[in-house]
Amino acid sequence: MQRTPLVLAAIAALAAAPLVAQMPTTPPGTRTLSKVAAGTYKVDPAHTQVVFTLNHLGFSEYSGQFTQPTGTLTVDPRNAAKDRVEIVFPIDKVSTTVAALDAHLKTADFFDAAKFPEGRFVSTKVTVTGMTATIAGNLTIHGVTKPVVLNAKFVGAGPSLFGAHKTVVGFSATTSIKRSDFGVNGYLPLVSDKVDLTINAAFEAQ
Repeated sequence: MQRTPLVLAAIAALAAAPLVAQMPTTPPGTRTLSKVAAGTYKVDPAHTQVVFTLNHLGFSEYSGQFTQPTGTLTVDPRNAAKDRVEIVFPIDKVSTTVAALDAHLKTADFFDAAKFPEGRFVSTKVTVTGMTATIAGNLTIHGVTKPVVLNAKFVGAGPSLFGAHKTVVGFSATTSIKRSDFGVNGYLPLVSDKVDLTINAAFEAQ
C-alpha cells in the first residue's frame, strides 16, 4: 500500500516524540560569564554566523552572511588578559537570498574570492565589563588588514543537548566598517560604504 505524505509525516513525528520529551523546557547551563570554565573552545560552524548589512540604493537595508566560519576562543573568567578570539570566514561561502548576487560578490567587483579566499578577525585585547566586552583586534578582508573594535555580549554557556554534550559558550559581537577601507569599492556610493558586521558565535569546548 502506498503511504501518503501525511502518513509519513505522522510516523516521523511519532518517532521523534521520545527525543522531544527528553529535551529540557529551558535553555541549559548558565548566563553568568564568571562561571564559564577557563580553556580553549572551537567554533561550531553550524551555529555561527558572520553577517553583513548595508544600505542598498537608498531603498532598503540588505543582509548576507559568510557561512561555515571556523576559529577558536580562549577564555579565562579570572584573567581577561588571557582571552583571545579568532574567527575565519571563507569568502567563497558568501550567501544572500539571490544566487546570482552570491556569484557576483565573489568576483573582482567586490571580494575577489579567487585571490582573497578568506576573511579573518584576530583579537589583540579583550576588556570585560560584567556580561559585555570590547574586543580590539585586526580585521582582514580583501587582503587588507585594519584595526576594529567589536562590542560583544555574553549570551550563555552550558552542555550541548546533542552529540558528545560538550560545553558550549555563546557570544554576539557587532561593529561597523567602511568597505572602501578594505578596497571593496563596487557600486559606491549607490550601495553604501558603511557596513554593519555581526558575529553570532557558538564555541564548543576542546
